[in-house]
This record gives sequence, C-alpha cells and structure tokens, in this order.
Amino acid sequence: MGTNKKLIIAVAAIIIIVLASVGAYLYNQGLNLPENTPSPSPSPTPISITLTDDTGYSLTLNEYPERIVSLAPGNTQMLFAVNAGDKVVGVTDYCNYPYNFSAWVEAGNMTSIGSYFNPAIEPIVALNPDLILASLGSSDQAAQLRNLGLSVLTLNPGNLTGVMRDILTVGKATGHETEATTVVSIMQQRIDAVANALSSTTTKPKVYIEIGTNPYYSVGKGTFIDDLVKLAGGQNIFENSTTAYPQVSSEAIIEQDPDIIVFPSSMGTENLNPAEVAERDGWSTVSAVTNNRIHTINGDMINQPGPRQVDALEILAKIIHPEIFGTYTEP
Repeated sequence: MGTNKKLIIAVAAIIIIVLASVGAYLYNQGLNLPENTPSPSPSPTPISITLTDDTGYSLTLNEYPERIVSLAPGNTQMLFAVNAGDKVVGVTDYCNYPYNFSAWVEAGNMTSIGSYFNPAIEPIVALNPDLILASLGSSDQAAQLRNLGLSVLTLNPGNLTGVMRDILTVGKATGHETEATTVVSIMQQRIDAVANALSSTTTKPKVYIEIGTNPYYSVGKGTFIDDLVKLAGGQNIFENSTTAYPQVSSEAIIEQDPDIIVFPSSMGTENLNPAEVAERDGWSTVSAVTNNRIHTINGDMINQPGPRQVDALEILAKIIHPEIFGTYTEP
C-alpha cells in the first residue's frame, strides 16, 4: 500500500474517533438524554395571597388548596362554579347542587361532614383539609378550626353583590381567578338586563314571601331575599321589620294586602295551593288571592347565597312583572 493511501486511512480513522468522542460528549451533556434518566419534577409555584372574608378575618395562603371542605350549600356552588370542584373533599348534608352529592357520598367519592348548622369538628378535621369555607351556620366552628391551625374563610354574603364578591374570593383562594371573573361578569350582565328592562316601569307590586307557616314567618330588610325582591321590581311588605326573618301575624299580612304571594319550596310551604290560601281566615279579600297571583319558587335557589341567586332574580322578575318579562311557569 502506498504512503498516501496509508495517510488517508489514518486521517479517516482519526476523524471517526473524534466524531464518536464528540457525539458521546454531547450525549452525556444532556442533548440526548438516556431513557433511564428521570426528568426533574416541577416545583410547586409559591404564592402569597391574603384574603379577607365576610367577618373581616384575613387569611394568607402560601399555596393553592388541594383538599377543600365546604360547610354551606352556597359555598359548594361557588367552588364548582369557578371550576374548583375537583378539590372538594367534604360537603354538608344540605349540599345538593350542582350535583346530587348524596349519591357521591354513598359511592365513596365524597364525604359528608353532616349538618350545616353547628357541624361537628371531628369529621372536618379528619378530612385533613388545607382550606375550609365556613358560613354563618358554622361561625363558632370556624374559630375552633382556626385554633387547630387550619385555614378557614367564612362566607356570609347579604345580597347579590356580596355573592359576587365571595365568588371572586373563592376564585383567588383556589387559583381560579379567571373563571371566577367570568362567572361574575355573566351574573352582572344578567342583573343589568333585569334592571334595564325595569327602568321604564313606575309600579312596584307589594310582595309577601312566606318562609314559614303556623306560625307565619317572612323576610325582612337586609336579607338576600329582600334584596332580590327589590332588584326584581317589587316591594317586600315586611321590608321595615326589625328582624331579618320576622314572625308575622295573619292580620298584619291582610292589612298589608300584598299583590303577590311567593312560597319558596323546601321550607314547608311547597304543598300549598291558591285554594288553600284563600281558605285562610280573612285572606279571600287579599289582592294576591283575588287576582290569583300566588306562586312557588325553588327554595334552595332563592335562599342559598350562591350563583343561582341570579336565576331566582330572573324568576322573581317574571312573577312580579309578567308584563315585561313574560309569564312564569310554575316548577
């Protein structure tokens, strides 16, 4: 073999060796990671969010919750509305929307902590929650749970504006602020639509809301039901009551002569019909009775301070002003 051929072969061998070495170097530097080299797990994004609840209590969260317990139906509705429902591990026996949670509990996919009013502490703690949404019915428990080192926000909105504010709070607390903003924006649009439609009316029919029978109970000023009646273009006949849910007499109702009577279902009044109301002593002359303006509305919808209250507003608007919003069809 000639000298030139030997030189060419030698140079070629050196080039092959160099290329192989460079390839191995690049491989080991991570440009081509071996299959058995694990990728690093992403670290949780640290946050620092301070939220103030409806009692004035401030809570700082350093990470978004993964296990949430809701102590009120309205709170549960807010969580699911902002798309944080997959983090909910506990609800009350009264939580029934947007899903049939009792079926979830029976299937082992959810835990019930029991009553809305003064729930037991032990079932809540046992769920190891990193966020608890309490309510007016669990205000004492909220303090006890905080003393145990648990994160608690108490939501107690008094009207639709408060409901929307709390939805935004829930969105911030769970990392779903964008979804919460969208929910509130849509709710506000629907509220504005009712207000705009009522802007030209000059009448405010008198409305009696009966939430209890024998004895009679109604709603007073400052309650979210009173707020809904006003937003729907009506006048609550007991708006000047000194208590939120006053016990009222038959004589007082007759004297006020309401144009409309509304019975929220699930409060013991859903089985009443206009004929039975007319048979009440002295009620046959009440305007709502003589004009057959007695209606039933979903009690949970109107009585639970959650996103569905805007649905209740639209229904009440139909009941109070059918000439503007159309006829309301009974459930």
